[in-house]
Amino acid sequence: MAKTSKPTPAALGFRVKSGWAMAVLLTGPSSVPKLVGCQTVLLSDPNIPESKQPHHAALDVPGKEGKAVAERLCRVVVGAAKQSVQELLERAAAGGYGVMGAGLVVGSLADPATLHNEHIRAHGLEGQLFRTALEDALREQGLPSRVLLEKNAYTTASPVLRKSASKAKKIIAGLGDSHEGSWRAEEKLAALAAWMALCAHK
Repeated sequence: MAKTSKPTPAALGFRVKSGWAMAVLLTGPSSVPKLVGCQTVLLSDPNIPESKQPHHAALDVPGKEGKAVAERLCRVVVGAAKQSVQELLERAAAGGYGVMGAGLVVGSLADPATLHNEHIRAHGLEGQLFRTALEDALREQGLPSRVLLEKNAYTTASPVLRKSASKAKKIIAGLGDSHEGSWRAEEKLAALAAWMALCAHK
C-alpha cells in the first residue's frame, strides 16, 4: 500500500475589505516564510450587489422591513465566506498543504453601537459582519484565527514573529518578488497575518 505524504504545514492570512478579502497562503519555515499563493476571495455575492454593503442597503428601508433586508443580505455574506474558505482549503490541500491556522487584518474594531451617525454605524456593522463571517467560517473548519488592526499590525506582530517591525516589512516586501500580480498594502497585510499564524502553529 502506497504511503501518503504528510501535508506541508501552511497558514492563511486575510486583509478583510467590504464584500471581499485578499487571501495569502504561506508555508514555512516560520523564520523565513514562503509565498504559496495570493488571490482575492468573495465575502458577498456578485449577483446580489447590495450584499457588499448589507447595512447600507437597509438604511433606506424603514422599520422591520429594513431589518429583514439586512438579515437576508447578512445570510448571503455568511454563505459566501463559508464557500470562499472551503475553496481556499481545497486548493491548498490539492497543492499538498495543510492549513493550521489563519490571521485577519481589519481596518477597525470599533463597537458599532458607539457610532451615532447612521452611515458611519452602517460601515461599522459591515466591518464587523465581514470579519465575524470569516472568523466563523474558519472556526467551522477547525481553524483558529487572530485579528489584527491595520494601523498597528506590524508592531503587534513583531513579538510573535521575533522580528522588528521594519525587518518584518522588508521580508514581506520581498515575498512579492515571487508573485506575478500586484503586491500592494492588501497583499502585504494578508501575508503578515498568515506569517503570524504560521509562527503561532509551528
